[in-house]
Amino acid sequence: MIVFNVPPYTGKEAEYISQAVAKQKICGDGEFTKKCNQWIEQRTGTGKCLLTTSCTHATELAALLADIRPGDEVIMPSYTFVSTANAFVLRGAVPVFVDIRPDTMNIDETLIEAAITDKTRAIAPVHYAGVACEMDTIMEIARRYNLLVIEDAAQGIMATYKGRPLGAIGDFGAYSFHETKNYSMGEGGALLIHDRKYVEEAEIFREKGTNRSKFFRGQIDKYTWVNFGSSYLPSDMNAAYLWAQLETADAINAHRLELWEQYYAQLQPLQEKGLLELPTVPEGCVHNAHMFYIKTKDLQERSALLAFLKESGILAVFHYIPLHTAPAGRRFGRFHGEDRYTTAESERLARLPMFYKLTSEEVSYITGKVKEFYRL
Repeated sequence: MIVFNVPPYTGKEAEYISQAVAKQKICGDGEFTKKCNQWIEQRTGTGKCLLTTSCTHATELAALLADIRPGDEVIMPSYTFVSTANAFVLRGAVPVFVDIRPDTMNIDETLIEAAITDKTRAIAPVHYAGVACEMDTIMEIARRYNLLVIEDAAQGIMATYKGRPLGAIGDFGAYSFHETKNYSMGEGGALLIHDRKYVEEAEIFREKGTNRSKFFRGQIDKYTWVNFGSSYLPSDMNAAYLWAQLETADAINAHRLELWEQYYAQLQPLQEKGLLELPTVPEGCVHNAHMFYIKTKDLQERSALLAFLKESGILAVFHYIPLHTAPAGRRFGRFHGEDRYTTAESERLARLPMFYKLTSEEVSYITGKVKEFYRL
């Protein structure tokens, strides 16, 4: 069986975890946490990076820093993971869903402005599959309406938009290091902060509402409870696992891109015959091969393809159920405008196996079975 995902592993993870244990510093903000933060800051140019326990928590921190309050509205796509909406719903805000572009599955930037009301506080673009949203347009709209931009770049590390790293373009960005992502710490994430004026407040929220970070830097002689907050700080053992991958991030990225290009080349004849659609990467966008997906004719064909692949020993999957169609989506949010593409395109999309240890031979076997399904 070719599974859908295998968590990335370089071989040094256990060694680094042992080092963290030996230093008797396994709680947060240890040596490996700092190394990961610094690596992300250097690679993205963001003002500050704070490793978190998940991308969900990174987005929640962004919502706190943005001072999202009950009744506020946040514009986002419906085709995304629940965490994008939950971060703002927890603050009492209303997710306002708009339709996606069928080419990239990202939020349609041309529909955002019409969804803005006097209650809108932020825009939360989601960079699906590590392919950037049209950020120039989104940032220009945000400037005109005095809105914050909170990038859900869960899938976007190592990807860029017109030379700028995803997650570091808006006011805040969130990365995921879940086991399904290009780089992993099991469960984990990172908050990217553009303007350093938010850093002290972010540290307080992240450290249970205390000024503990300032204490450990020697800036104060004792720390205390100064605001509300929670425990968003990951163990240094998790960070040690991640550091082993960030050290070799370029090699991992290059291998994934090779696999992605192989998928594309071998399945292109099917696209040329109009049997399926392959991913689109717009000009100016450099993706990170987070996933490889195809689009079938419709839901029925997708179901048949996934069943055929499973019978052939290949685990392929579909992705999000649009949030506005879910019970919680109907309860907490609303869809602005027409759902022209969100539901229809989500029902056509199928994700093929994609992970660091996937081999070229396995990709050839998978594409061969897809061709067999379509009798090519």
